[in-house]
Amino acid sequence: MGSQIARVEGDHSSPSTHARAMQPQGVTADGVSAKATVAGIDVASHQGNVDWNHWWGQGKRFAYVKATEATSYKNPYFAQQYNGSYNVGMIRGAYHFAVPNSSSGTAQANYFVDNGGGWSADGKTLPGALDMEYNPYGDNACYGLSQSQMASWIRDFHNTYHNRTGRYPVIYTSTSWWNMCVGTAQSFGSTVPLWVARYADSVGALPNGWGYHTFWQYTSSPLDQNSFNGAYDRLQALARG
Repeated sequence: MGSQIARVEGDHSSPSTHARAMQPQGVTADGVSAKATVAGIDVASHQGNVDWNHWWGQGKRFAYVKATEATSYKNPYFAQQYNGSYNVGMIRGAYHFAVPNSSSGTAQANYFVDNGGGWSADGKTLPGALDMEYNPYGDNACYGLSQSQMASWIRDFHNTYHNRTGRYPVIYTSTSWWNMCVGTAQSFGSTVPLWVARYADSVGALPNGWGYHTFWQYTSSPLDQNSFNGAYDRLQALARG
């Protein structure tokens, strides 16, 4: 996740970035100063069969796993990655790579839920995440959609996912992509946890519509690493719904 963000915006993380990312970051979803963070990773087919015991030993306590893309791709390693993270004790969730010019938000949300992207109230499953980033299949970063069209596409995905699972999806994006491709056309901050990608020593400015972040993807090396903006019990609360 985020390969196109790294390609376009660059990875400016440094040896100090991990330590900075593990420091409390601003305000939490509860509207109070953050007092802790939780470390996690996200993976896709590029990682193949993941050594989850290794990453648990590195202190990672949550994971997101790519399940689907558009309405034609399913991660062939999804079962090993999704179940493996759970089996070592991680709280985990699935994510969907959006291709908004290929089919509707409704169709892609249904495909995601039907192929691993659902949610269960077991206290170990995070709400599914919608990966919104630069178009890897063409020159137009916003898939040829206007800001209002992109916002409507995301709203359709958001509403369908909620209708299917009872949860609102997490949205993964970068501030630059979001402000360019969605802008102020619609705001999702009242219902959607933000997962912001910024490969640097601070989380930086947030996308339009959010006052705080829930996850921060702070580096893509040696694989995507993330911090949760809160203590472990708040991560558990997000999983429980």
